[in-house]
Amino acid sequence: MGHPEPDPVGPGQESVWDYPRPAICEPTDRHIQIIHRGVTLVDTRKAWRTLETSHPPTYYIPPEDIAAEHLEPNARRSLCEWKGQARYWDVAIGDDRIEAAAWSYPDPTPAFRPIRDYLAFYPEPFEQCLVDGEQVTPQPGGFYGGWISRYEAGPFKGIPGSRFW
Repeated sequence: MGHPEPDPVGPGQESVWDYPRPAICEPTDRHIQIIHRGVTLVDTRKAWRTLETSHPPTYYIPPEDIAAEHLEPNARRSLCEWKGQARYWDVAIGDDRIEAAAWSYPDPTPAFRPIRDYLAFYPEPFEQCLVDGEQVTPQPGGFYGGWISRYEAGPFKGIPGSRFW
């Protein structure tokens, strides 16, 4: 099964179909924020983003730009064919606990060393996940952690029928 026809690319956009496979990571100076229940959990211009064909970017946040008092280790682990073994983190803000809301790579593969111990967050459970002040749309499908903003043209992996893209 082939991939779909890429959406038209507008001004200031990248097509996720031009992203590489295997995945890569690169620094970005976009303003990345997560605000939940009145608490700023993330505020950075020093994120790295991972890019992979058909996926919107996933943003990895340096630990110093995360309100770490809201993070608690989770026993969950997963394996990424490109990045290595991920560990997960719960986010606790007030009486709201979001299990496995973030993940990191304590010992990533060589190509992903720059994101060692940086955290990525699923956008779906949080009230505000912002890229340059814009509320993002979570990557569809529930499994992936991509952030869809005005900067990306799809269609995006995760929609029905995209399993073999």
